Amino acid sequence: MSQHERKETAVRRLLEGAPPPVPPELYGDAVRRGGRMLRRRTAVRRLGWLLLLAAVVTFAVWASLAQPWVEPPSQTTPPLTRW
Repeated sequence: MSQHERKETAVRRLLEGAPPPVPPELYGDAVRRGGRMLRRRTAVRRLGWLLLLAAVVTFAVWASLAQPWVEPPSQTTPPLTRW
């Protein structure tokens, strides 16, 4: 029997056997941590959407005031040729 086969049979025995006992306080800790992670993830997602909304509103206000699509007025006057 090769090393690989021995490892495979050992893993199969572990997987097919009874699961190891789980400490009772582990469930409460897992639920508490999971709830905390979900709340944090939700808060970060909401903050991201809020920042995106603020950026869109800021850009819209700037674009309506600056009107970057309009050509700026000429700084010099055209020469007068007919007098």
